[in-house]
Amino acid sequence: MGRLAVWVVVGCLANLAAASSPSPWKPLSDGVEYAELKPGPASSDIFQVVRIDPTRARLTAQMASASGKARTAGDWCESEHLVAAINLGMYLDDHKSNVGYARSGAHLNQKRWLSKYQSVLAFGPRKKGIPAAVMLDLDTPFAKERVDDYDTVIQNLRLVKSPGKGAWGQQPRRWSEAAVAIDRAGRVLFVFARTPHSMADFNQILLALPLDVVNAMHVEGGPEASLSLRGPLHVDSNGSYETGFNENDAVTAQWEIPNVLGVAAKR
Repeated sequence: MGRLAVWVVVGCLANLAAASSPSPWKPLSDGVEYAELKPGPASSDIFQVVRIDPTRARLTAQMASASGKARTAGDWCESEHLVAAINLGMYLDDHKSNVGYARSGAHLNQKRWLSKYQSVLAFGPRKKGIPAAVMLDLDTPFAKERVDDYDTVIQNLRLVKSPGKGAWGQQPRRWSEAAVAIDRAGRVLFVFARTPHSMADFNQILLALPLDVVNAMHVEGGPEASLSLRGPLHVDSNGSYETGFNENDAVTAQWEIPNVLGVAAKR
């Protein structure tokens, strides 16, 4: 058998194996699903991912500056009837304000735009004919003008620049990571990894997973990084390790955080 024929047979067998393997995605509610993905079969590293179709499920931003109280991600789910919640972004010492610009409807959590924060998530379209959610690179033309057409706008530190290019060089610092991304189909991804990574390594794994990520932003690292699920699955995940802050894996419970991105449960 020739080499080309061998590769054809190998490719066909691989496709058959992939087709016969069960899907890792578990439904949480209409338009929302959850998976635990590994970078390799022998890896102990787990990336927890919530995938949201914003045309079918309602994204929401919940802020202590509006409600008056910080909560764990799990408590945010309970109090605000969310099927999933992740950090909205890093916050200032007042334990209310997002580091970058943050607006939800008429409520303005943070008015400043940071020039070094080059990623923005926007959802809740104010007019017809535009995507239900977008993540844009602020160093591209007319990005700020585009997000004016959305009810909720959140600026954060960029991880991945469109069309799927890691924005970080290698550096020694590592931390547990909470991130928000968007895929080529326009679905929003909540991504959590307790195992600490440098951001370059995190991006490399994220882009290699079968998620088709186009853009991604950092929303928290270390012990504050959180992901919670309610409904068919009850999950409360939290980070621990962060270089220069908490260099251990000893944190076993979620910390209170002032702001979350969530998915409203069907009621």
